[in-house]
Amino acid sequence: MFITRLVSGIILVALSLLFIITGGDLLLAVMLVLSLIGMYELYKVFNVEKKMPGILGYLGCIAYYLDLKFKFCQDNMAILLAFLILLLTVFVFGYPKYHSHQIMATFFGLFYVGVMLAFLYQTRMLEGGQFIVWLIFLCSWGCDTAAYCVGVLFGKHKMAPILSPKKSIEGAVGGVVGAMLLTGLYCVVISKAFHMDDFVILPLVLISGVGALISMVGDLAASAIKRNFEIKDYGKLIPGHGGVLDRFDSVIITAPIIYFLAYYFYV
Repeated sequence: MFITRLVSGIILVALSLLFIITGGDLLLAVMLVLSLIGMYELYKVFNVEKKMPGILGYLGCIAYYLDLKFKFCQDNMAILLAFLILLLTVFVFGYPKYHSHQIMATFFGLFYVGVMLAFLYQTRMLEGGQFIVWLIFLCSWGCDTAAYCVGVLFGKHKMAPILSPKKSIEGAVGGVVGAMLLTGLYCVVISKAFHMDDFVILPLVLISGVGALISMVGDLAASAIKRNFEIKDYGKLIPGHGGVLDRFDSVIITAPIIYFLAYYFYV
């Protein structure tokens, strides 16, 4: 199991490097595919993955990503509004075929997975995004790793004893500090490697700290949904890691945070 998890993890990192460094249409297409898979995993929990609400969700996600490329809407909120109206139409005229919680879960799935994951692509497309985008992983996966190590060594006070008994407050603090230290080290290496004397490090370290703090909410939120429905993993796409939502649960919530903080306070 460990070897499987390690090998698939290495492959995942290698593919992430390839897609994110390349950026552009390739990254957009990859994020769309990951979003659709993640939405399928979530919709399967609510039994709408192959039904009309779920199909509308996939189409809404595709429309949203096409708008990121071709900008055919002045405000992409119009796509979400149209999707919601179509969902309610299916709910009303198909009643009582679908339950209200399925309709709400379908809309949630588009926003939670499709829209929020798209911010990874949008961060990459910012000015300096080829460097800033890595903060999303440093303050999600980096925080998770640092939190685990500190928690094992020093964890005494439970952070969410019912939802995740192994997570501790000490681990959470260590995760945030660890993510900030990793970001600082990353920024120093980048600034020296690319001879960027004007590369301001402190704001990025602070942004990473905020992202790391919030990434834990994303991790626990995904776990809460699984506990509510008594499932172990969302999927089996990534051997040893589970599905897209299992591996990208913290990235989903971190990506938009890093995007907006970088957009308003750094770029």
